[in-house]
Amino acid sequence: MLTGYDITGWRWIGVSEWWSIEVFDAEELPARRWKDSYQDQLIEAALTNGAVYWEWHEHRYGVVFEVLFDSDAQWEAFRALPVVRSALDGVPDPLNGLIIYRGRGGGSGPRKPRKPKPAPSSSAMALPEPEEENLLHLAGIEPPGPPEAKPSRLSV
Repeated sequence: MLTGYDITGWRWIGVSEWWSIEVFDAEELPARRWKDSYQDQLIEAALTNGAVYWEWHEHRYGVVFEVLFDSDAQWEAFRALPVVRSALDGVPDPLNGLIIYRGRGGGSGPRKPRKPKPAPSSSAMALPEPEEENLLHLAGIEPPGPPEAKPSRLSV
């Protein structure tokens, strides 16, 4: 964490930021092979440039390298290293197989809880009044009369 003082003398604490490098599988080369080739160089470069923590995640669609830096300057220095640039140039699918973004990767949730969405305008419409229910009072019903005579056979 970064600590320091602002102009008024109050102490402030900066928050470390996660960064993610997400690599997707290509038709001819899985991202896991890319990870096996470059993971040692990426981890060493991250740690020597001030990374606080790092993690690899393997998914069915590829891999994610998450790294935690105390400042954006440390991230930018890591990102500018030749070994990192060559690793990013070597992803299996250079056009559609690489995403770099701030935050944790893969299926991690948002950093802040979601705000409730406003109700749609159709919810402001009045609901119809409930209809009157038809009730059958069984206490006042008498048993039916004798059964009607049925013909025993049909005559042809």
